[in-house]
Order: sequence, then C-alpha cells, then structure tokens
Amino acid sequence: MSQAEFNFTRKDILIVDDTPDNIRFLATILTKEGYNVRKALDGQMALTACENLLPDLILLDIMMPGMDGYEVCKQLKNNEQTSNIPVIFLSAIDDVLDKVKAFEFGGVDYITKPFQGAEILVRVKNHLTLKAAEIKILNLNIELEQRVKERTLQLELANQELNRELLEREKLQKQLLYRSLHDPLTKLANRTLFMERLEEAIKLTKEASEYQFAVLFLDCDRFKIINDSLGHLVGDELLIAIAKKMQVLMNKNDVLARLGGDEFAIFLDDFTDDSYPQLIADKISQELVTPFQLSRAEVFTTASIGIALGNSNYNTPQEVLRDADTAMYHAKSKGRNRYCVFTPVMHQQALKILQLENDLKRAIERQEFIVYYQPIVCLCTGKISGFEALVRWQHPTMGMVSPGDFIPVAEEAGLISLIDTWVLQTACSQVHNWQKQKLISEDITVSVNLSVRLFSNPSLLTIINETLQSTQISPQNLKLEITESAIMENSELAAIILQELRECGIDLSIDDFGTGYSSLGYLHRFPVNILKIDRSFVNSIEQDGKKTDLISTVISLAHKIEMKVIAEGIETPEQLEILRNLGCDFGQGYLFSKPLASNFILDLLASAPQW
Repeated sequence: MSQAEFNFTRKDILIVDDTPDNIRFLATILTKEGYNVRKALDGQMALTACENLLPDLILLDIMMPGMDGYEVCKQLKNNEQTSNIPVIFLSAIDDVLDKVKAFEFGGVDYITKPFQGAEILVRVKNHLTLKAAEIKILNLNIELEQRVKERTLQLELANQELNRELLEREKLQKQLLYRSLHDPLTKLANRTLFMERLEEAIKLTKEASEYQFAVLFLDCDRFKIINDSLGHLVGDELLIAIAKKMQVLMNKNDVLARLGGDEFAIFLDDFTDDSYPQLIADKISQELVTPFQLSRAEVFTTASIGIALGNSNYNTPQEVLRDADTAMYHAKSKGRNRYCVFTPVMHQQALKILQLENDLKRAIERQEFIVYYQPIVCLCTGKISGFEALVRWQHPTMGMVSPGDFIPVAEEAGLISLIDTWVLQTACSQVHNWQKQKLISEDITVSVNLSVRLFSNPSLLTIINETLQSTQISPQNLKLEITESAIMENSELAAIILQELRECGIDLSIDDFGTGYSSLGYLHRFPVNILKIDRSFVNSIEQDGKKTDLISTVISLAHKIEMKVIAEGIETPEQLEILRNLGCDFGQGYLFSKPLASNFILDLLASAPQW
C-alpha cells in the first residue's frame, strides 16, 4: 500500500468489550471521526475478526468473561500477522500494577473508564499517526533500495537523491522519536522517557552510594469535577498551565513527565539535601494554591503528592513509581492537598487493600454479604416507623469486616453499585417477607443507601422498578438515602432523577446532612422530603448549646419547606429528650437498638418496644 493510499483509506478500528454500552459509546465517537468501526463482544470473537481482516488499531477491554484482554493481546503479539497491530487497553481499574501489566503484554496505551471522548480520539489518532509514520519509514527504505539498484550508472544523481532521502528519513525519525517520548498535550516527557531516566538512576544508586534521587507522583485534586463541569478544553488548558507552573521549579537535570490524565511524575536527580523532595512538594502545593486564570474561567485546584526516595534496594523503575503512587494515594486518603513520603508500611497497606479488593470480587459471587437493620423510631409515638438497611461483610477468614474498611475499597474498584443493588433487592425482599408473615404493619418502611455510582447509573430507575416488581412491595415502603455530594456533583441531572423517583412514590432522604455542602438553601431545588442530621451533631448535644441551637435551626427550616427530620446517633435519654423538645420527627441510634441481623429483628419486634 502506498503512502497516499494509507493516508486516504478509512482506518479500521476493532473495539473489543463485553459491555454493549461501552461499545456503543466508542463506536459512536469513532464513526463520527470517519473511522471504520468493527465490534467484538469477547476475546475469541476479536481473534476471529483479526483473521478475517487486519484492523489498523484495537481498543481492548481487560476484564471480560472467558478470555481476558491480557490473553487476547498475548495471542495477537504471538501471531506474526497480528503482532504489529497497536493495542490500547481499556479498564475501569486505575491501578499502576494493572497498567504495568498491560504494557508488559504489549499494549501501546492504557485508558481508564469512565471514558472521556476527547481523550479516546486523541490517543487513537496519535497511535494511528505513529503507525503511519512507521509505514512511511518502511516505504522510504524500500524506495531507497530500489533507486540505488536502478541508478547505478547515474551515481551523482543517485547520491544526491540518497542524501535528500536520508535527511528526510532522519528528520522523520527525530519527529517520531520525539512523539514517542513526549506527551502531545503538555510537551512534557511521557511515561516511556520517564521510565528510561529512572532506570539509569537505579543503576547509579548501585554504583555510587552517595548518589540520591527521588520520584514525586502527583495527582490533581478535583480535576474530574473541573473537566466534567467546564469541559475537556478547559481541562486540557488547566493541565498545560499546571505543567508550566511546575517546570519552573525543576533543576535542569530533573524530569517532569505527564503519565496520563491528570497524573504527573517528577524525577529529582542527584540532590545532596535530604529535605529537597519535600521542599519541591511544598513549592508545588504553594504554586497550585494560586487560582488559574484560564481563557474561559478562573479555576482552583490542589494536588496530592506521593514521594518515593531512591535507594539501592530498587531494581526496576516500576517499583519506584509504584511506591510513589502508593504514597500519593495515602496523601489523598488523608484529605488531599498534601504530600506523603513512602514507607514500607504503606506498601503493606496497599497490598492489604488489593487483597481486600480481590476478596470483595469473590464476596459478591459467593454472597458473603449480610444486611443488618437498624430501627428508625417516631419520636412522637416512640414506635418503630421503619428500618435502615446496612450492609455487612462476613469474610470467610477475617470475620466481620467493618463497612469503613471495605466500602471505600468497593467504591475505588467500581464494585459499590453491585453491592448497593444487592442490598436494595435483599432489603425489599425482607420487608415483603415480614409483611407476608404479619410481623410488621403495612406502613413500615426500609431505607436503602444509594452510592454516587449507583445514583448516576443510567439504569437506576429500571433497577428500582424491577426490584419493586420482583419483591412485590409498594414504593411507599421504600426510602432512598442519597448523600449531599452525590446530588451536588451534577445538580441538574440529580434534580431530574430525584423527580422521577418521587413520581414513583418513593420517599427521598438527604443522608449525613452537615458533613457535605451543609446548606439548606439548595434543598428547596430538589424534590427530597427527608433530612438526616449526621451523628456528629447529635453527639454531646446535651453539653453543647451551640449544637442544640444549630439542630433547632435545621429542624425549623426543614419543617418550613415541608421536610421531615431524622436524627442519627441517639445514644442517651438526654439526647432523645432534647431532640423531642426541638420537634425532631424521627431518630435512630444505639439508645433504641444497634443494627441487627434479620433474625434478631424478629426478637425486637416480638418485644413490641416503645420508647
């Protein structure tokens, strides 16, 4: 195929993903850009598609039933006909170990879900351009050899032509080399160049004991919110601005790289002051505090930074980057906008979390979860008006795992929606069974928490409707609890979803009020009818008059906009009396009952409690 034919032929892209929605999304944006798109729902179908017609590029999902993406890529690279096809991995997992594994299997790039359309198009275009450049070089070499044979008698002209083409080839190779080692958006070093420099530093530490280096792994806080709310062009402009600010802080031998998305890495070379890495991290934090004046908006952002100090125990660049990444996540978990220096304890914690994530995946399959129920009491009558469904994990070896330990891991791993859906179905089924056995009255409700991921799931209404139909309970028996952050992340879309849920007859509650945006001003814009005051406000209310005044104000304003109020964490009779006097409608806490398994709830109901 000639170079002209290559440029004007529609590029053929094969999308391999077992999720139809993902294929549909990718196919739509790629087709609009003029690409010819083929689709495969599993690995075997992808291999067959390649046998029939070689694609120019493959977008390959990692987590698929049967043959996963790694195995598909391995077979492609082992086949001479398909070994040169660029493979971009797609995954919901944004873990450095998975990324490293993807590149070890022969992938040219790694894109995390949820997809960003602009990012997909840029990366596809770059790798197709890179492939085209390689073909051009190959064609130049072929043409060069042919011309030398044909023009032996015209030595002078042949030499002139040869020199011209060699210069063109050298220029093209330099361009190709630059593109392969630099990020196209920020013009910074990319992952490949960064890892090469890091490999050299590791060798030096083994040869010269006095040599010191460090790696800083930086992740921009709130970048996704900025990108989603203001658009990808503003997001790209922000990344360029951040890169420029950090560049001025580097020494000439240091390397600043963009690894992808909003992740940057900094290599600090041969410093003598042990505090130098922390000094650079402090300077970066101070620089980012200043707002960015972009073309369309003024933007504020901060960064979480992990620091890994080089030593002779490191053998590969991946190990150093892994530890810096681990320290960054530790900084993010501590509240963001800070830095942490890596310690071996962090690595053990990371391994523990990874093991917990793997166990979580198996726990869903093996149904190791249990739903506990905590009574919600009407403070006027003292009787149980409903229950909150709370998930618990009965681990086969560790015993009962605290939700505080596994819920964040489930959210990070993208498993929380599956768990939430299971809790919803289990709780509704349990209420139906109690009603059927005449153990509870028809007006008793069950409250189920919706995570941010499930709340933003396009299939949320379908999931809820199917659950209500399969469990045969009335929508009036179900209450859904949503956090402030879930609503405010995309308030316009949230208002639409909440209205549709209310039209189904389902009561809606703002959970943990006071820990998020903490403003009653926005509540009138959403069709919610219940407000849950966080336990941190109820705690020590009997000794803290300011808390009493604050709760009184919240209750009064909530009642004015026709909302009911539930107080969480009631533990003493004094707290209960104060909340009753303030006009709080409902309460829950250990004063009434701790969360109980369903069989113990039967004992509680049998005792006909009344507080």
